[in-house]
Amino acid sequence: MSAPISTPVHAPPIAARHVTSGGTRVYTLNVPAFPHFAANVFVVVRGEPEAPEYTALVDTGGSHEASTAALEAGLTAIRHEHAEAVSWDTLSRVVVTHPHPDHVAGLPFVRTRTPAPVAAHEGAVGTIERPQGDPVARQTDMEDHIRWLGLMGAGTEAEYAERLRRRARNTMLPEAVTVQTPLRDGDVLDGVFTVIHTPGHEGSQVCLRVDDLLLSADHLLPRNSPPLMPRRFQRGAGLEHYLASLNRIEELEGVTVALGGHDGPMTDWRSRIQQLRDRYDDKLRAVLEAAAEPITLHDLTHALHPRLKSIQAILLLDQTAALAEYLAGHGELLETQREDGAALFRRA
Repeated sequence: MSAPISTPVHAPPIAARHVTSGGTRVYTLNVPAFPHFAANVFVVVRGEPEAPEYTALVDTGGSHEASTAALEAGLTAIRHEHAEAVSWDTLSRVVVTHPHPDHVAGLPFVRTRTPAPVAAHEGAVGTIERPQGDPVARQTDMEDHIRWLGLMGAGTEAEYAERLRRRARNTMLPEAVTVQTPLRDGDVLDGVFTVIHTPGHEGSQVCLRVDDLLLSADHLLPRNSPPLMPRRFQRGAGLEHYLASLNRIEELEGVTVALGGHDGPMTDWRSRIQQLRDRYDDKLRAVLEAAAEPITLHDLTHALHPRLKSIQAILLLDQTAALAEYLAGHGELLETQREDGAALFRRA
């Protein structure tokens, strides 16, 4: 999930309305996916307002009452403020951009309101249809990850290890929901959405193009670089995948605005891509400077962030691991292993 974003207490149900070059209306609903953490949900409408031929809900927000209530209020506001005859009863499709809880946890609630078929990338189907997965395997994988990160000691190492164990016990959504339409890169869903697979932040994430508008999920955000995990821990994650996916998006022609999974619209979205590349170049240089001698990922995280706040620790630990993994893959860091299984990284 993305870095925390403050949400106004009285945020309007409709954060923005865009009309594409083909006349499709796209409404942005800003919902409190978690306390003090907002996510965008999109309602996409085609056809005459009084009798739309197609209506889709893209992402669902969180599972708690404040988030689902904001979703309900948003649909009501679209009807009352823009005379769009949209409701749960007329919904044609639900699309999940990626299975992180701020985007998918509201799906079981949505299923109680509408039978509209669900679409998600084929790689996300298992998470959505079997959210519990294999708890034993998840914990086993996490213990291996904890060792690799160098979290076998006391103090903050023990604290971070326990927080990661708790994360491994959590699920992305509270109940299973069936996915009727698995998506692949290049698919055109319902004749409306062109599907662009953009792994990196999450291995099964997709961006969706509608005419000259891009729903860029958490791949491209106006204020933050999306949190990354190392690909050794999550298939399709990591900086290598993320940068390659940025290149794919940059190649798009005719897109005039991008709407991310958080915050506002991006009209100068190509400049935003370059800003993100520059930011990662700076981060990679900092890692190389800090790894003059063999160092664990725990210690490297603290070297890079000496004023590290506890609330940021796990996301920054994930990010440091993704950066070190990328540099090791490109031969700029050497990775060895300590006797207890911790990875040690040193500048090549």
